[in-house]
Amino acid sequence: MRLPLTRLARTRLVATACAALALTLLPIQGHSQNVMNLLNSLGGGGNSGGILGAVTGSGGAAQGDDLIGMLSRSVDSIDETREAQIGRQLAAVLLGSKPLHPDMALQRYVNQLGRWISLQSERPNLPWTFVVLDDPGYNAFAAPGGYVFVTKGLIDRCADEAELAGILAHEIIHVTAKHHLHAMRTTAQSGLLTQLVASQIKTNAVGNMVASQFLALGRNLYARGLDQTDEYDADRSGVALATRAGFDPYGLVAVLQQLRTAAADNPLFTLALATHPPAQIRLDQLELAMGKNLDGFTGAAPVTLIQRLSTRAPAEAAAAPAAKAPAAPARKPPPPKKKEKAS
Repeated sequence: MRLPLTRLARTRLVATACAALALTLLPIQGHSQNVMNLLNSLGGGGNSGGILGAVTGSGGAAQGDDLIGMLSRSVDSIDETREAQIGRQLAAVLLGSKPLHPDMALQRYVNQLGRWISLQSERPNLPWTFVVLDDPGYNAFAAPGGYVFVTKGLIDRCADEAELAGILAHEIIHVTAKHHLHAMRTTAQSGLLTQLVASQIKTNAVGNMVASQFLALGRNLYARGLDQTDEYDADRSGVALATRAGFDPYGLVAVLQQLRTAAADNPLFTLALATHPPAQIRLDQLELAMGKNLDGFTGAAPVTLIQRLSTRAPAEAAAAPAAKAPAAPARKPPPPKKKEKAS
């Protein structure tokens, strides 16, 4: 995990102030429109810009063959345009299983929060889009090209903004590090799937057959999850990213502590637990990486999501300093583990 502590120390107050301003003053229309643009890009219809066009392009099955071929050979051969196409296709998989949440104020807020964090990442210029799914489960997903999804159930269980920021930062790292593309490449290289796709293309299958196989790659990816090493990387680098954006570094730690106490048979947590390493191991890995290096960036009173989403007049929201909001208890680093006495 890269932790530019000297830079963080110099810019902590600026980052915190900018984060507060970004979440209260950013334009409303543009961020709401991002969600609608995503829906339009996935809508299909009679043009080539929908779900099928994202895979096959104007060249039909030949383009799909090329895309599968690139995945099989090297992730580096996929430029950002193709990466965004793959992301839209995987976004279709997610939106095909769960609808968008109808609260556009919530959609706008999550977009503002996510976009502010993404600006601090290694790929700030991606067309980042953050979407809330109408699902009571506790899940978050990402797709190549800058697409990040969180469920309403996850948002409802976030005690404050730092926790949601930690989750979004974790998903942003998955995108910037191209974890999904690498995972899809591994799957595409597996003998059975590669032979299946190749046989369909060689028999002059139409473009929608290629799209169907590409969707199968996406469904397989989200059902089994990413490699554990990718999850650990997203945890470590996500903590650094959230801190760089001005949020409490222990937000993600608090989320993992909640996951640690979730019952394995709780259907709301089933997918999150099944597709990620055990929460305690993730916490142990973070403890090794963080140590006490980030303790100096804790202590500020976190802002709750209710405070951010409270219905205030726009002028009042713009004029009111963030410090005047009712203060939530400051987050404290978790106590050190007690060593067991030797028997």
